[in-house]
Amino acid sequence: MLSQVIPAATEMVLENILTIGLASSIFLFFCIFTRIVSASGSDEVPQKLSKRSEPLPRWEILSVLNYFVVGIFLTSFCFVVFNFKSISGSDENSENSLFPVLIIWCVCMAYFFGFFGISYLDKNAIVHSPSSFGLSQLDAKLSIERSKKINPERNLCSHRFADEPPSSETKRLSDEDVRSMSNEDLAESVRNGSIKDHQLETKLGDYDRAVAVRRLVFENKLDLSLEKIPHENYDYGKVYGANCETVCGYIPIPMGIVGPLVINNQEVFVPMATTEGCLVASTNRGCKAIAQGGGCRAVVLKDGITRAPCLRMPDAIGACSVKVWVESEENRGKIKRAFESTTSFGKLNSVSGTVAGRNIYLRFVCFAGDAMGMNMVSKGCLAVVDMLREIFPEIELIAISGNMCTDKKPAAINWIEGRGKSVVCEARIPAHFVETTLKTNVHTLVETNIQKNFIGSAMAGSLGGFNAHASNIVTAIFLATGQDPAQNVESSMCMTIMEEVEGDLLVSVNMPCIEVGTIGGGTSLPAQAACLDIIGCKGASKRPLETGDNAKKLAMVVAGAVMAGELSLMAALASNQLVKAHMQHNRKKN
Repeated sequence: MLSQVIPAATEMVLENILTIGLASSIFLFFCIFTRIVSASGSDEVPQKLSKRSEPLPRWEILSVLNYFVVGIFLTSFCFVVFNFKSISGSDENSENSLFPVLIIWCVCMAYFFGFFGISYLDKNAIVHSPSSFGLSQLDAKLSIERSKKINPERNLCSHRFADEPPSSETKRLSDEDVRSMSNEDLAESVRNGSIKDHQLETKLGDYDRAVAVRRLVFENKLDLSLEKIPHENYDYGKVYGANCETVCGYIPIPMGIVGPLVINNQEVFVPMATTEGCLVASTNRGCKAIAQGGGCRAVVLKDGITRAPCLRMPDAIGACSVKVWVESEENRGKIKRAFESTTSFGKLNSVSGTVAGRNIYLRFVCFAGDAMGMNMVSKGCLAVVDMLREIFPEIELIAISGNMCTDKKPAAINWIEGRGKSVVCEARIPAHFVETTLKTNVHTLVETNIQKNFIGSAMAGSLGGFNAHASNIVTAIFLATGQDPAQNVESSMCMTIMEEVEGDLLVSVNMPCIEVGTIGGGTSLPAQAACLDIIGCKGASKRPLETGDNAKKLAMVVAGAVMAGELSLMAALASNQLVKAHMQHNRKKN
């Protein structure tokens, strides 16, 4: 067999000697050209990195493969050129058919276009390939970044603008150096990254100066003066680490005081921070009408902040098993001990489970004393989840808040089950004072309430919105007393009921989820604490009061003020005086 193949191959080579020679010449010229180009660009090759954590590509193998493919392509091309007549004149079954050559060309072209990112020169020339432009610089930067020690506990509140590149040579400054610098130099150091924005208070040891420096930084970034945003004469030490980050000043909000609001036989004055004209005056009129009727009575029906973590089991049956275990009376003590191990004041009222597929949502209800209690209940939930992992090793915590709490969102479960303080407040106002103070009559007021707050709200598909403007009063008191303004969403859920009883007006508000506290959060800020002092519920309850009485009082005052606002606005609507009143009192006069 070998004796036949060798003569045949020799004959084929002799017949195509011209083709092979031309192809070899072109191929040799190509190799010389690539070497010349590679040598000319070698000066720009970046220096080798000292160490590589990953292996380098095998450039020699790629180079040989490149030359081999180019050689095949040139040989086949020259073959077609010198044998074109015989190929084009052959029939379909001829051995000299053009079809095999086309297959070779397709494979070669696929290689050329598919692997164009692989340099056709050598391992140094890869840097200068058009498709690898800039890769060497990127590789060098990545290597430098790998060599740096990265702090795993980055401050999530630190901030850097997207258009501000990190400094390549960050100079570390001691606290003494920082304190000796001028504010302008400090601002420049923040801009170039020598000092982190969030470290100003720590390094300077001066909260007011940190705010002043930060204002310079932002004025430069924004190309805008912040002089109209006040920043002096404020205790930023109360804010730092508790209420706000990247502090640049504060926003003054006008604050009015309404009252006295007579509630549970006590006169209370209520601070309200708002920018809405007529709101304070209108609520004050409602307080007057309530006082003329002998005052209002309020009671807290429920007191429990909620948190509902989302847990997952491998299957739905497993989720049901968790629900049964958690709601079993014999396990209640274990859950309660685990929950209350994290807090001195918090008490677990109840826990219930809701299954959705293999997810289970455990809704914990916690008495939080005078605190609003979100952090308190969250810590307790985590302790219970840790305990459940010992009993159900396969259980997985998806989120500490599974949205069945429900926090800062309207939800039917809050409207039905309550959240925070569930308050009912009621007053009876004689018809005479309805006419003289509210400027309407009982029958008209009751009818307007039905048509607007009941039927109108129902037609709108309202959820907990069967009232005129409860959120107005709730938000104004929240801002004044340091509550979380976002919790106005559920705290403003209210049903206002008005009835005619023996000719008098019987009015009540039902508010199932007023979320307030007198300690923690914004209640520690000086102005907000002073507003709580006006109401008479600042700080933690002290003897002879019971734990949580201050927070309950605040919740009842909120409900009483809401009822006063409802009375006044509904009276204005019933007498068609609303627009006239706003035009008269809510417009600046030139």
